[in-house]
Amino acid sequence: MSPIQPALFDFFTDLRNNNNRDWFLANKWRYEACVKDPLLTLITDFAAPLADISAHFNAIPKVGGSLFRIYRDIRFSKDKRPYKTAAGVHFRHKAGKNAHAPGFYLHLGPGECFAAVGLWGPDTKTLNQIRQTIVNDSSEWERVTTDPDFSAIYTRDLHADSLKRAPRGFDPDHRFVDDLKRRHFVASSVLTESDICKSDFLEELARRYQIAAGFMEFLTTSVGLPW
Repeated sequence: MSPIQPALFDFFTDLRNNNNRDWFLANKWRYEACVKDPLLTLITDFAAPLADISAHFNAIPKVGGSLFRIYRDIRFSKDKRPYKTAAGVHFRHKAGKNAHAPGFYLHLGPGECFAAVGLWGPDTKTLNQIRQTIVNDSSEWERVTTDPDFSAIYTRDLHADSLKRAPRGFDPDHRFVDDLKRRHFVASSVLTESDICKSDFLEELARRYQIAAGFMEFLTTSVGLPW
């Protein structure tokens, strides 16, 4: 049985309409019972399937570990809503200290569920390591990104954000110049709320991550980390 039930999505639907401290405090028990506790169970249960994909990624069952905090950082934002309206789980590489390390991600919100893999927002040094590896081993990059199983369920432009020109030092006429211009190397696979709540969800999540293993191995080793 999936630890995630429809009550998680009901909570976030209500939170979107009542994103304030008073409402959250009155409904904190719902957050803990329907969101936090089930997701910590999922993280715990997913440790073994994750290790079968790669032994170098962590499943840490705590808030601030693999489970993102629900509180938004509003210090420098014009949007002062205090709470996130979707849950995020990140199985990041053991060598990574933040969300910008290679990782497997799960996003759960009403009408917006997906599994994702890769690196989001890496620094320039890390980006250039990936770009250089694409140049040095273009055939392998082509193989992992055009793999039929991978292409069937993953898209690489869900969060499109690219440079307008080829990055400095890279050939603007390279056949993978569109990839060289990327600021993020992420692939996403859409899920439904029904998928999330099915009894075999952990198996399905492991299947989707396994299909992306070639893509993840390329990115992880590109930045000098063990796969």
